[in-house]
Amino acid sequence: PNITFNGRTENGAGRRVQLLRYSDQLTMREGQEDEDEIGSDGTFSLQCYSNYPMLVVVQIENYSQSFYAEPGRTYDMFLPEFDWAIDEKMNVNLAPVALPFVFNNLPDDEPNVSISRFDAVVDSFIYANRLHLEFHLRPDPLYFDTLVQVVNELVPDTKNEFFNRYKHYRLAALRYEFHFISRTKLFEQEIKDKPILYYDENYMHLFLTLFRNSVSKGSRYLSQRQVAEFVEREALGNLMDSLGLDPLLRNEQVREMVALQALSEAYYRPFYFRSEKVKRMIATIGQRTKFKEHKRLIENLLVKFAEDDVNSVLPDFTLPDVDKRRVSLSSFKGKWIYLSFVRVGEAASQAELATMAHFHDSVCGDSSNVVFVTVDCDREFQTMYHALKNSRRGADYKWTWLHFDGNYALLQRYKVASYPTFILLNPNGERQYSVTPSPATGFLMRGPWRSNEPPAKPRFFLDEYGAKDR
Repeated sequence: PNITFNGRTENGAGRRVQLLRYSDQLTMREGQEDEDEIGSDGTFSLQCYSNYPMLVVVQIENYSQSFYAEPGRTYDMFLPEFDWAIDEKMNVNLAPVALPFVFNNLPDDEPNVSISRFDAVVDSFIYANRLHLEFHLRPDPLYFDTLVQVVNELVPDTKNEFFNRYKHYRLAALRYEFHFISRTKLFEQEIKDKPILYYDENYMHLFLTLFRNSVSKGSRYLSQRQVAEFVEREALGNLMDSLGLDPLLRNEQVREMVALQALSEAYYRPFYFRSEKVKRMIATIGQRTKFKEHKRLIENLLVKFAEDDVNSVLPDFTLPDVDKRRVSLSSFKGKWIYLSFVRVGEAASQAELATMAHFHDSVCGDSSNVVFVTVDCDREFQTMYHALKNSRRGADYKWTWLHFDGNYALLQRYKVASYPTFILLNPNGERQYSVTPSPATGFLMRGPWRSNEPPAKPRFFLDEYGAKDR
């Protein structure tokens, strides 16, 4: 390790702290570099390695702070007293709350200091002149030129080359997004006949901005219908040759990178592209490519797709029940598991729990192959205990209850962003739907466990003979 983070907290003792970073700018997958438990004295230490400045995230529970870390530097961090129960008053997944870390002994040319000044100047200028830079009101290029002049005066270049590149590429991306420069001209200025700087997050931000949706949504050289046909036939060679019609994509390495970006966008557009065929085309590029950076990107893409796959097998977990016995989710494998994440004190959760209690006996009878499993996400175990043991409603909740036991990584992996959240697992342990209906929709009366027959195909266009298949 060549980067160290020495931290001290006012009231964070006993909590787990993680050091995360993004695998690359295309997939934006978070990977854990290190973790530690904050000691009784409030201190922790984290380490990682990098040969170039990188964006890192320090996360405690479901709160985090991001900043750029430079190789060879030791960061002295302090977290003042923090209200860890904010997440019980508001949804911090939808409205994130940053950890207010204070960094000590940073030099004036440290990139985070300069980047903060730059972002503040740019944001305040755009906001103050928003009527002249609003896209729908035909933005005035003279105001953008003024922005560049103001930035150069208030935040001049420093001896730190990373910040200088950050400033240069961010302004270039802004100029393109405001439509003050064409893709062709910006490409010639920043990318043509130059190496692709995969390691530089700011360069890659500009590159991906420049080619975003330029292929997957069609262009004057290649329509979306043609791209969809190539994907359907898994005709990778035809796709790459057709991309080469664009003068900007004559370079093999640039063309292959743009193809990877386009296919990653296509994967999340199932109306036009079949995801399995997209994955196979990306895997084929991985077998044929001669660029090692692309092999790494493809590995990350396929892992990300597997994590996002509706039919993926979600990771097992073991959590304490109301009597503090450890219960594993895999112990219910072979049955349909209607998994719910709730907070017992919230009205929305209470309403859905009441519906589940009403249908429990009819859905989860002795001969049924369905079980209800509820994970309580209240911070304190006693909140669940009192709701089940000492309240009038507790007797109605006659199914398995578990406490999340401070496992915030589990909530992130299961993509729990609000309460209540429902996930239906089939007897193979696979997620049945991308979005599982809640009990209030009447789903419990028509769930897929009620019949072993395959689901009916979507139908429309009635005629005299009945409904036709799509």
